[in-house]
Amino acid sequence: ACGDDGGGATSVGTDPTLTPETSSTGASTPTTGEPATTSTSTTGTPTTGTASDASSGSVSATSSGSTADPSVGTTTSSGTTTSGSTTGGTTTGGETTGTSADTEPACLEGTIVCDGETSQTCDGMGGFKDVVACENVCIDGVGCKLCVPGVGECMGDKALKCNDQGDGKDEVEACDPVQGVVCDADQGACAGACSAASLGLSYIGCDYYPTVLQQHDSYNGGGNVFSVAVANTSDKVTKVTITRGANAVATQMVAAKSVQLITLPWVNELTKGQGPSVVVADGAYRLRSDNPVTVYQYNPLAATTTNDASVLLPTNTWTGNYLVAAWPTWSNSYPGFYAVVARQDGTKVTLLPSATGKSIKAGGGVAADGTGVVMLNEGDVLQVMSAANDVTGTIVQADKPVQVFGGHECTNVPLNVAACDHLEESMFPIETLAKEYLIAPMVQTPNEQLDKGQVIRVIASEDATTLVFNPDLPVNKNLAKAGDFVEIPSTAAKFLITADKKILVSQYMVGQNGGYGNGDPAMLLAVNPLQWRKSYLVHAPTSWSANYLDLMAKTGAAVLVDGNAVAAWQPIAQTGYSHAHVKLSNAGNGTHSITADQGVGVAVYGVQNSGSYWYPGGLDLDLIPQ
Repeated sequence: ACGDDGGGATSVGTDPTLTPETSSTGASTPTTGEPATTSTSTTGTPTTGTASDASSGSVSATSSGSTADPSVGTTTSSGTTTSGSTTGGTTTGGETTGTSADTEPACLEGTIVCDGETSQTCDGMGGFKDVVACENVCIDGVGCKLCVPGVGECMGDKALKCNDQGDGKDEVEACDPVQGVVCDADQGACAGACSAASLGLSYIGCDYYPTVLQQHDSYNGGGNVFSVAVANTSDKVTKVTITRGANAVATQMVAAKSVQLITLPWVNELTKGQGPSVVVADGAYRLRSDNPVTVYQYNPLAATTTNDASVLLPTNTWTGNYLVAAWPTWSNSYPGFYAVVARQDGTKVTLLPSATGKSIKAGGGVAADGTGVVMLNEGDVLQVMSAANDVTGTIVQADKPVQVFGGHECTNVPLNVAACDHLEESMFPIETLAKEYLIAPMVQTPNEQLDKGQVIRVIASEDATTLVFNPDLPVNKNLAKAGDFVEIPSTAAKFLITADKKILVSQYMVGQNGGYGNGDPAMLLAVNPLQWRKSYLVHAPTSWSANYLDLMAKTGAAVLVDGNAVAAWQPIAQTGYSHAHVKLSNAGNGTHSITADQGVGVAVYGVQNSGSYWYPGGLDLDLIPQ
């Protein structure tokens, strides 16, 4: 009853124009000259209720099952009209005696209740104190606030949400019309196929940053082009817009369920020479679409003697925590590298070099020992070059979301096996890494009955990481520090890696002189089974002499490639998983679909004499607890 503003039942005696005279029969006779209201009453009928002091200006007179009639100043209960003031006791013939145990107490002193947008504090006696007209909103139990916690609203193209304290509004998402996203005033949130709520966390998105990386100078110009493949996963024609800084670069329409190649100019400051480390303002391209797509970049696109490719991660999956996989400096001049791309102005990037990553070509705010704190704005790229040894295991931390690449300008794998080839891959955030990974070999060419060799690195994200291999491998299994790694030499073995803490696993194709058929080095990040998907749309350039998919799934999974069932599965030891090679046709435009009845891991690669590329076909990027 606390908080009544007087608009409900009124006790007798509060209106001087309605002063009843009470008879012994219970009939009340108004003194206003209006006809008296008479009812048959039962003397001694108990009426329970509460009433506050009339002088307080706040009145409550309620009874279970009763209604108040303010026109006559009486309380009617079960057809019985009882005159007199109700004080919470028992009314007998208009007089109150005793106190009812059912009396409802006044609200506790200090309790804040709202009357519309007015905040008022209960005084414990049925009245109020500290009555305040709120400028914005009133919240029961809290009082005046700027906004209601958790409620969203639109401010132009920005979706805002009231914070938990109700005293501020945080920007949740910028509703980008280039991505077909608008702010829905009814929901107070961005709406559209490319809104964060619609996309979820995977390699499918609407906002990407293709980034030119180090490449051998004989292959980053002229007829060798840097290119992105945009796979439209939606059933609608999609518009793709590419910019660099404030400058428009390209606009392209992509048909539903198809892939479009888009050539982009080389960024010489990032790809030419062998260093030093550098920050390039607006060094990255920004690619946006108005329907969900996936994006892969080719450095370069055409089949040459030094290539590689990366699956790009959309900005809604970026974090501020990464572990770098790269490769050692080769021939005392060609560097390994990592690159950091910012999504927002004022991004602070902190570099924590690994035990092997402390020999750097200084520059761009990075010291020769690999340490540095570098400020980046939207679209800026920090590229860090090794002077000697290996930047693998370096940890990159940022206070705003970033994208991180790792790789090499051109190197042998292993270092003593010719010939050199470009390496690159987009790093997965540490938050998305796991403790279990499967390794299986590629297929050889031209003899497709044989498997191809690879070198594997297992990198610790935390101190004191212990590894287990199934089947067992004779390698170090205890990684003392975050960033430490174990390297498994050239092998065509199949095995399962498990760890007691999160790990990053990188794979490197052995060079052509290593005895495993055609194809020089390329780089891949292994995808853990928790991030495998049931469907993919990928691209394999038809300019390559041979393109393949490598698939991994639980034994017995049903998987289709371009609508055809995959049958030639091979077990991965006694792990319960199997893998398969699928050769892709070059007859079409390079677009290929993979569907499965459960999660399947996909890697895409192409080889020729002295050349190769290799990238993950895609993945989910769910946050996995440590």
